[in-house]
Amino acid sequence: MLELHSRLTPPQAVAKRADIDTATTPAPEQVRVFAFSLSFFTNKHLRRGLAALGVKPRFGLPGKGDWVLVWGRKPVAKRGQAIARWRGARVLTLEDGFLRSVRTGREGEPGFSYVMDDLGIYFDTSAPSRLQQLMDQVAAEGPTSDAAKALSRWRASGLSKYNAGARTPLGGLPDSYVLVIDQTRGDASLIGAGASAETFETMLATAKAENPGKTILLKSHPEVSAGQRPGHFSPGDEDDAVVFWDKGGPLGDFFAQAEAVYCVSSLMGLEAVLHGLRPIVFGDAFYCGRGLTDDRHARTPAKPALSVEGLFDATYRRYVRYVDRALGEEVGFDFALNALRDVTRAHRLTGRPLIMAGMRLWKRGFLRRMFASVARFDDAPVTPDTDVAVWAGKATPELVRSCSKAHKVLYRMEDGFLRSRGLGAELVVPASLALDDQGIYYDPSHPSRMEQLIAASVDLAAADLARAHALRQSVVEAGVSKYNLVGEGADFGNAPGQQIILVPGQVEDDQSILKGTAEVRTNAGLLGATRAAFPDAWIVYKPHPDVVAGLRDGGQPGSDAANQVLENESITDLLSRVDRVATMTSLTGFEALLRGIPVTVFGQPFYAGWGLTDDRAPKISRRGEPVTLDGLTHAALIDYPLYWDPVTGLPCGPESVVKRLSVVTPDRRSRRLRLLAKAQGLAASYAHLWR
Repeated sequence: MLELHSRLTPPQAVAKRADIDTATTPAPEQVRVFAFSLSFFTNKHLRRGLAALGVKPRFGLPGKGDWVLVWGRKPVAKRGQAIARWRGARVLTLEDGFLRSVRTGREGEPGFSYVMDDLGIYFDTSAPSRLQQLMDQVAAEGPTSDAAKALSRWRASGLSKYNAGARTPLGGLPDSYVLVIDQTRGDASLIGAGASAETFETMLATAKAENPGKTILLKSHPEVSAGQRPGHFSPGDEDDAVVFWDKGGPLGDFFAQAEAVYCVSSLMGLEAVLHGLRPIVFGDAFYCGRGLTDDRHARTPAKPALSVEGLFDATYRRYVRYVDRALGEEVGFDFALNALRDVTRAHRLTGRPLIMAGMRLWKRGFLRRMFASVARFDDAPVTPDTDVAVWAGKATPELVRSCSKAHKVLYRMEDGFLRSRGLGAELVVPASLALDDQGIYYDPSHPSRMEQLIAASVDLAAADLARAHALRQSVVEAGVSKYNLVGEGADFGNAPGQQIILVPGQVEDDQSILKGTAEVRTNAGLLGATRAAFPDAWIVYKPHPDVVAGLRDGGQPGSDAANQVLENESITDLLSRVDRVATMTSLTGFEALLRGIPVTVFGQPFYAGWGLTDDRAPKISRRGEPVTLDGLTHAALIDYPLYWDPVTGLPCGPESVVKRLSVVTPDRRSRRLRLLAKAQGLAASYAHLWR
């Protein structure tokens, strides 16, 4: 694999991996990889994943020194292996990695990770594999210095290979039990581990005999729970002592209440070890023989011992390779862990049946793509089997009462803060949405999920704060804002040393103004208050883009209080050159904080009242303990919104969206939406028809 990785991976990516020799890295075009399964060519997500790892399969017959790509040990892989033997080529085996996705591959979801093995494949312990060599290497040299921290982050995430239920706390489990883990029938990993269907019968009988009087929990495989493949156990195996469990849940929850864990060769056995347990293993699984498992298979030999951290380092961080499945780039373990955690949370919110209320016609297309199960788009009475999502400004008192009476969750929906390259008022599809089950971020008169997340940020782990810090830096370096409009450059007319204050205009009938302001409620009032507070400053007024485009009402700005009015400049360019921002509730205030610019606030936006801003409006008593800028960033850009890549449409994390928005991409609106957006400019006074 050292040779394979160095030949297939670009040098700049190779240098990031400790297990790769970078000294002999020839150009990638010297490597030829052939494939004889159509899925390598027809599955677009698989093609993107392989391309990210430097592998581009081709048709034809290989020669000596070429590679033949096969998937695992499926029957179709035998064809590729036979052709490789015939032609004197080498076999490269591809499989899913150990942090794959939310749903299973059979449900059509692309993965975040792969393994490529040039010796064998990890689950077939009857033959050598690159993973066993890596384990021996780590056993001899020890794990990398940060392996323990990475393991801790993985444990805290609660993630597994598949994660459909990973963010929903388990309910209904017995207080304690013996966990017996099932697998799919006929799986290649069973053959590779020297196991069969009879092994599962032996395992269950042994678990009962060794644990008299205790509850046995039979944990079904996710593909069995999804109805895609048969398992070895079923509800028919239940009796007074046995409970069949086919629901998902956070991985740690299963192990937290388990008195013992029994498995054959399941990846959950490896996960049990990594969670500090000692599973009883009936197959010759790849993680056995290292002093961390109770091995019951006759074939399992003793191997060089590994620590738990060493096992994690060899498997998750050296053997598995990770991709940003939205952008099609290779990434590291931390990036993939964060992204999978983000899309798992998104699945929990978007995968449930929802009534979409108060949604304009143009939004319904992208909402159907983003949400897996839209029950209907209407304002009909709430039904028992659905929760409700409403565009925040359309949440009527009647709808709130109806949801409360039916004990249904009401999600108020709004655009996220890294939205798009173009205006929402011009019908550009958002790359992020926020769903708030308590209120909405711009309305300080009621508690919101955003407020709760900001307050809780004081308890964030160091790794989460570090992620927020890195995200904030990438936003600033990429010059990304909410709408990412390209603007003109303009010189300021300030005297040398004179403070420059940017005053961003707002749409005066916007909900954030109506809900989040008191004394200063207009752009003219904001300019006057700013002049009174900073009489000697050079004040630059920038009207809101929707107002400049003629799509919304900006009121009378009172521009005589400003020294300069700039309409078409990029907000990120202005922020790079001003000394302070003064605002009512504009998101520009938050964007200024991200860049370390002082912000004076005359309203009550979500980012005020936490010790980070110069607040000139009454303080909200709920906002008590000061928070850090990284804590605010984590709440606003990571925990609160959900993200979708604007090109592929795949759910993703904010880091992918920042990178995507930093590059100008083609206008992907349909012709109808583009025409409708132009018509809006001619009928701005009737904006209520499309908002």
